[in-house]
Amino acid sequence: MKSPNPEYIRRLKETVKEAPYPRHMAMELAEIGFDEAAATLTLAECHMQPFGIVHGGVIATLIDTATFWAAFLRLPDGHGLVNIDLKLNYLKSVKEGTLRAEGRCLRHGRSVSYAEASVTDEHGDLLAHGTSTLMTLPGKGLQLGVKKFLDG
Repeated sequence: MKSPNPEYIRRLKETVKEAPYPRHMAMELAEIGFDEAAATLTLAECHMQPFGIVHGGVIATLIDTATFWAAFLRLPDGHGLVNIDLKLNYLKSVKEGTLRAEGRCLRHGRSVSYAEASVTDEHGDLLAHGTSTLMTLPGKGLQLGVKKFLDG
């Protein structure tokens, strides 16, 4: 298996961090590898709904993000992804702390991939679980100025 270029991974994480929506959400791509990724978010007042708990859209965003990046590294150069289906279950509410979504790509295909993610709080309690179907988009890849892989 090819080894991801550490400089590519660094630039990728920085690109994600500085993109408008992740920056707005204060969310980061914490880890990325073949068939796995993790996103983190430290909760703030802007993430709360009127009842004082985190808004479900924040949890959905974490699941969407972790599943997306879990499928990303296997894409050919010059290809991107788009989520075409997101299903999730909310299992426990949360009011504060840092959330972590860990995504796993269960099936990677040329045109459709399938991934899952779990969101936990800083104590490891499971808050939500979801699945995502992702469609490959030829010609929509990221140009980061370095090779994605060290060998090849």
